[in-house]
Amino acid sequence: AMTVDTTDPRALVDAAYACISGAAGAPRDWATLRTLYLPRAIMLRTVYDEAGRPHARVFDMDAYIADTTPFFAKESFHEVATGFAIQRFGAVASVRSTYEAKRDPRDAEVIKRGVNFLSLFHDGERWWIASIVWDNESDERKLPIKWD
Repeated sequence: AMTVDTTDPRALVDAAYACISGAAGAPRDWATLRTLYLPRAIMLRTVYDEAGRPHARVFDMDAYIADTTPFFAKESFHEVATGFAIQRFGAVASVRSTYEAKRDPRDAEVIKRGVNFLSLFHDGERWWIASIVWDNESDERKLPIKWD
């Protein structure tokens, strides 16, 4: 498990990307990922049907791990933040993190881009991810340049 500065929201988000990144078949750092999220945190992936209508696929941590493990077993996947913005009030914060994914971090080819919106909670000692929702860029949905 990696060491994460959970007092720094940016470090928390970067660690979340690092935990799910790796070569095909390489184990992901689920133990660390679990320490970043509140126990009942929700994760929401936006998926689109054939007609282009969005649908929410909602996971808790166990369901997310079960859903992504087969993909990570056969695909190399490295996700990094390309933009970061945070608004904070008291013990809560909202983070917008744009990202890109590559098969190998050295590759020029980007296999996907998108945005994560995270809700964070500070318990007086550290930050926790309370929820994350995300959507991937497509031909119909392009990230605003000003978000990078």
